[in-house]
Parts: sequence; structure tokens; C-alpha cells
Amino acid sequence: MAPRTPHTRMTAHRITKALLAPALALGATVGLASAPASAAVWNSCDQWGNTTLNGYTLYNNIWGSGAGSQCVWANSGTNWGVWANHPNTGGIKSYPNSKKVINKTITSLGSLSSSYDVTVPSAGAYNTSYDIWDTDYDYEIMLWVNYNGAVGPLGTSQGNVTLGGHTWTVYKGSNGANEVFSFLRTSDSNAGSVNMLPILKWIKDTKGWMGNETIGDVQFGYEITSSSGGLDFLTNNLTVSSS
Repeated sequence: MAPRTPHTRMTAHRITKALLAPALALGATVGLASAPASAAVWNSCDQWGNTTLNGYTLYNNIWGSGAGSQCVWANSGTNWGVWANHPNTGGIKSYPNSKKVINKTITSLGSLSSSYDVTVPSAGAYNTSYDIWDTDYDYEIMLWVNYNGAVGPLGTSQGNVTLGGHTWTVYKGSNGANEVFSFLRTSDSNAGSVNMLPILKWIKDTKGWMGNETIGDVQFGYEITSSSGGLDFLTNNLTVSSS
């Protein structure tokens, strides 16, 4: 796999918001036309467009350099989609996502799980992934449920492990700002469920790669490198639950 461009935080406020304004304006009309026929309750083509719906926060989140245009729409925090037209060049352009806040330590969690159902294109370069952060943003845990094209994780392979209902190839690395643990499902899946707590406990207890961190955000979305010509990414359903 090709080396993965280091991932920044979801909001990426350090990137100048005006950087991509002309490209975003160009794609606004085309992007919104790709939304479902029924009127969405929210949509945005803004680089940092975001809203909160029924306990989930949605972000357009175009953070990478060289990006094209991208628009996000939502019927709810758990049913939403993205139209993206990013050039066929290397480097991650965006991570449109829906976030659920957890704010519990690993040992205080009784459960942490999610179900997903997506429709993704056969073209382009992207991954469909969970992005789990501790509250201090020292650790990033990525769970790739499917991926396509010239994309790859940061770090080096640590072998395979079966956890949370799936078999993953695990990568461990650092982007200079935080440690990154990437779990790549060994076969693509467009629908299913993930038990995340055993994964967190495996990182903490079995491998000793982190301590009893407070899990802040569980994000789910599409890390898009290229989608030339305009591609649709649909989250048909998403749930994140914890106790």
C-alpha cells in the first residue's frame, strides 16, 4: 500500500479557511443536485460546514491541500451523504464525517459499539472509516471497514488480529502530533457492526500502546483522496452507542 498522508484533527483549524473557497464555490450547485430527491434537512458546501442533528455532529471537513469541491447533506445525524469531486492526485483531501461524543475512560466503559450501512463508489481513492480519539488528541484509532484505490495506512504492519467481530490488519505509526493505530478490515464490508471496546482494551492491555485514556469522539466517515468527476458516498444508516 502507498504511504498514508498524516491525518490531522477533524476540525483542522490550522488550515486557512479561504484556501479552497474558489473550488468550493464552483462545485456548489452540482454537489447539492446529487442530494436525495426528498429535501434534506441540512446541506453545506462550506469547507468547514457543520451542524448537530439528534446527538450527532456532521462535518464537511475539507482539510487537505489540492482539494476540489465537496458538499454534504443530511436527513439526520445517522442518514447523510457526500458528493465530492477531488482531483486524481495523492494526499487526503477531506474526511466528511458524523461524530458522537463519548467522554468516558476505557475502564469505565461497559460497552462501545456501532452499526453502519453505506453505499460507496467503485471508482476513486478513499477509505470508509471510524476515527476514534482520546480527549487530549494524543491517540487516533482508525477502523477501515472498506477502502478503494491508491490509499494506505500510516506506520508499519503489526500483523492480523480478530477483534470486535472482524479480522483486521493492524498498523502502528505516528504523524508527529499523535500516535495512530489503524485497523484495516481484511475484506471490504458495506454493512455490519463493530464492537469497539475489545479493540480499545487490546491496544491498552494486550499491547500496552496507551493507558486508560478518556475516549472523546467516535467519528464515522469517508477519508477521500480522489473522486475525479464527482462521486457519491452515502451513509444509509449509522448508530454509535455506549454505556
